[in-house]
Amino acid sequence: MRYLPLTDADRSAMLETIGAPDIDALFVDVPAEAQLDGPIRGLPMHASELAVERHMGRLAKQNLAAGDAPFFLGAGAYRHHVPASVDHIIQRGEFLTAYTPYQPEIAQGTLQMLFEFQSQVARLYGCDVANASMYDGSTGCWEAISMARRITRKKRAILSSGLHPHYVSVIKTMARFTGDEIQYTAPVMDAAPDYAAMLDAIDDDTNCVVVQYPDILGRIGDLSAIAEKAQAHKALLIAVVTEPVALGAIKSPGEMGADIVVGEGQSIGVGLQFGGPYLGLFATRQKYVRQMPGRLCGETVDAEGQRGFVLTLSTREQHIRREKATSNICTNSGLCALAFSVHMTLLGEKGLRALAAENHRLACVAADALAAVPGVTVLNDAFFNEFTIQIDGDAREVVRDLADKNILAGVSLGRLYPDEADLAGGLLVAITETTSEDDINALAASLKEALA
Repeated sequence: MRYLPLTDADRSAMLETIGAPDIDALFVDVPAEAQLDGPIRGLPMHASELAVERHMGRLAKQNLAAGDAPFFLGAGAYRHHVPASVDHIIQRGEFLTAYTPYQPEIAQGTLQMLFEFQSQVARLYGCDVANASMYDGSTGCWEAISMARRITRKKRAILSSGLHPHYVSVIKTMARFTGDEIQYTAPVMDAAPDYAAMLDAIDDDTNCVVVQYPDILGRIGDLSAIAEKAQAHKALLIAVVTEPVALGAIKSPGEMGADIVVGEGQSIGVGLQFGGPYLGLFATRQKYVRQMPGRLCGETVDAEGQRGFVLTLSTREQHIRREKATSNICTNSGLCALAFSVHMTLLGEKGLRALAAENHRLACVAADALAAVPGVTVLNDAFFNEFTIQIDGDAREVVRDLADKNILAGVSLGRLYPDEADLAGGLLVAITETTSEDDINALAASLKEALA
């Protein structure tokens, strides 16, 4: 394809049509500190291909890979073992270019895969129906709030203090353009989630309550009372799951009355990948299916009575009138959804439960080991594979100290909540099946030395 640059006259005509004085006016919502004021610093204006390869190689060597050190990072992105067969299958020619099928009924393999994926997500979440995936957990969370607004025709959303702050940031950014009222306060360092305050806040003006499960501090609570009160006020309960492996061990949100369940699917089949691409999961009750964003694949029979798959619902702006669309989501994370489905199929229900049990066992070993370190207190009464510890002082300094020793100790709450001084001593520690007991002992020993 040839590159056809616009002329100055073309740009002027386009700006005049949309009523913008100049190109800079298109970026007024981007904070000034996030905008470049010139060429990217550190990169030469021109270089040979060989020189670029060498330069990028030197930069890459500065990274500490997750598999090269004791690794305890989590907070919404988790290191799990992905079988080699997952990568083999998703690279097959039938799947590798699994983009949106514009003649969907011809792409029976893609449709069948998405149908199986939807079935797996619906069962995992305890819901009636799931869509063919979203971009990631955070944008899926906002789509759920938008869906709740369409259903209830109310604009006040209550966010749990335990909701991931990055998800909160996405929600607040989007709400600036829709007029939604967002109620949120940062968490406090308590052993259990503060559901009492949320229950008190629910009233007839509430359109939805958003609760993370397990929450950002690793705490696990019963959502049933929140679901009951929300529904009594004609509001919806939205549950957010950032670690889907947990649902192999704990009750699903749908079983506790959640109306919409969303979250991140990265843990199953998708590696950390430097932060993306990831996979948004979205499921709901059958009665709300026509308000669900994204696409829905269904099963049918053809004219000869043979089993077949079709694109059943496609409430997106590319396929219908824009004002009728439930979302501007114009595709799904097809290849990541395939990886999720392949990994889930290889595990099966028994394998997922065994994987979850091993995650929790190792997390308990780690919690006991860290609780024995002088100056460390484990916050949680209940957790799955992630918990919060409290130390005296700023946990960010401890994380940096241990990183210099090639131990990635966890995510400091001071990093997630830089404006909350009361959380500075919190450190979020995640354990998965890839964590060895030697890794745990190394973390405990290094923490003891750092806090001495």
